[in-house]
Amino acid sequence: MNGTDASAVGALGDFLRGRRARLSPEDAGIVSYGARRVPGLRREELAQLAGISPTYYTRLEQGQSTNASETVIDAIARALDLDDAERTHLHDLAKPARHSGRRPARPDAARPSTVRLINAMADVPAVVLGRRTEVLAWNPLAHALLAGHYDPASPERPADRPNLTRMLFLDPHTRDLYARWDEEAARDVASLRLFAGRYRDDRELADLVGELTLKSDTFAALWAKHPVYKCQSGRKHFRHPEVGEFELEFEVLHLPDDSGHRILTYTALPGTPSELSLRLLGSASITSAATT
Repeated sequence: MNGTDASAVGALGDFLRGRRARLSPEDAGIVSYGARRVPGLRREELAQLAGISPTYYTRLEQGQSTNASETVIDAIARALDLDDAERTHLHDLAKPARHSGRRPARPDAARPSTVRLINAMADVPAVVLGRRTEVLAWNPLAHALLAGHYDPASPERPADRPNLTRMLFLDPHTRDLYARWDEEAARDVASLRLFAGRYRDDRELADLVGELTLKSDTFAALWAKHPVYKCQSGRKHFRHPEVGEFELEFEVLHLPDDSGHRILTYTALPGTPSELSLRLLGSASITSAATT
């Protein structure tokens, strides 16, 4: 078993144990007898709910069985009462790795048509993200919103591309940007977990996780909980150094291929102070671009 596969097996076991621990016998409709040394369901109880043998489930959780059928995984997901994102993540972790884990021959890049699309959205901050949350492209308003202290052309240079997760945990300017940083951090880690499960062979993604685990105790603690969340839409609260505090709605648009690329956009509710703040930021970014 290579290092990538071993990591995946560990992730599968961690995920299953964590989800067992959060489900009480009462929640699962099981009569519990005697004291429990650990919270949640026992392995044999989960196996009973899933309709599989306790021995087989134990082997699966310990990484000794790597060929579980989709039917078995679905049964375990139902027994654990997983939501859609968690169910998808479980299937990803249970599948054999698709590739050898070699680093890509060429750096990732956004499609030119996608870059033209976000640049046409002049009044909407828009970013093209890679699967590792690296910024492949951003329009001027997104740069002004998220990283005015970065070189606007940095996404064009693979060697020093901004990475939103790295910035969130290691860049003090980015930390100050989010008025509800703890909420943003939890959401970011839970979303990254989905991509780590889907692209287990991605060495650069594994390297990012390793780097952040070593450099940020908060990231390490969140990652160890194995949160999973499909980040599609919501609200973010900003404390911007130029225009102050405001909130924006965000949408994540996943591109219909296997690249893992997605477009992240931000909008303000019409007629709100946040809309005015976004307009002021847009005006400031235009002025700044004209003077450079």
